[in-house]
Amino acid sequence: MSKTDIQKNRNKTVVISGSTSGLGKEMSIEFAKRGWVVAGFGKTKSKVDEMTKIMGVKHQIKECDVSCNKSVKLFSENIIKKLGVPNLLINNAAVMNTPKPLWEVPKEEFDYLTQVNINGVANMVRHFLPSMVEKRKGLIINLSSGWGRSTSPDVAPYCATKWAIEGLSAALAQELPDGMGCIALNPGVIDTDMLRKCWGNGAELYQKPGEWAKLAVPFIESLTHQDNGKQMSAP
Repeated sequence: MSKTDIQKNRNKTVVISGSTSGLGKEMSIEFAKRGWVVAGFGKTKSKVDEMTKIMGVKHQIKECDVSCNKSVKLFSENIIKKLGVPNLLINNAAVMNTPKPLWEVPKEEFDYLTQVNINGVANMVRHFLPSMVEKRKGLIINLSSGWGRSTSPDVAPYCATKWAIEGLSAALAQELPDGMGCIALNPGVIDTDMLRKCWGNGAELYQKPGEWAKLAVPFIESLTHQDNGKQMSAP
């Protein structure tokens, strides 16, 4: 990336949920390299502290529970006050169920998936979108999954949440004013802890999060309001 391109991104802010591990962590690092100011969060203090050291003082990495409306409200108020209205909101935070038939998944585990994977996105939208809509600017990227457009046995709870994100994204796109966009993005198959939970060592056959981010972040940067409502897949 040229110095000119980095200069263009200097005044841009991206908010990424679940930014202390997996795809969120690698996207945060890559956006920062490309000149963006990054605001992100995680639930675990040790991971937040580690990510803060990696990112530096220019960026805002905080503790926040995406499934908790109050926690997201406080985070959003802090970020908007410090950094202004974001140009890009990436709803990345998600969890995977322990693979097993649906009838064997405990209620508590099923509920936790919906709280993080669906309610978490709604919480982010609820507290960041009003300022973005007021300015009539910005894109919302909701990370979906291949399992938001297809199904497999033993991951029914996860499939349900990602199919929900596809529907939520399509409906939200119809609600946005001109100049804004919401896109459901399938990241593809990447060797993350979540994939290893399903596939074990078989996950190591796929690209690493850092490799993925080097291609995915420029692709996300290329998206515009004209892509509003589209179902897309990362390269």
